[in-house]
Amino acid sequence: MIWQTTNGITIEIASRFEEGHSQPTNKKFVHSYQVNIINDNDHAVQLLRRHWFIHDSDQTIREVEGDGVIGVQPIIKPEGNHTYMSWSVLQTAIGKMSGNYSMLNLETQKEYKVEIPEFPLVANFKLN
Repeated sequence: MIWQTTNGITIEIASRFEEGHSQPTNKKFVHSYQVNIINDNDHAVQLLRRHWFIHDSDQTIREVEGDGVIGVQPIIKPEGNHTYMSWSVLQTAIGKMSGNYSMLNLETQKEYKVEIPEFPLVANFKLN
């Protein structure tokens, strides 16, 4: 598991290669990932937006931006968390993802960024 804390928000990520959904001969490498967002602050926050950078090992970089995560803009209470699962498709057997979330401090109404730590996306057959 990869994790990082920014401004009192801890992001934990675990990824997995989905062999059954992948088609390596067609350059389709599917990875699922679980994200756990933990609010270590003494105030509630709301996740407003996401901004992902998806890197293939052939130097292709894609950006994905949008409101919330998987269709919701969760409010996370102090010492609470929000967990979700998603997926990404690469064109190469090795890649990585990183990014940030735009969060709103519900006490001060100030918006700020929380870093999503870089995590690897590697097809099982590339591992020793």
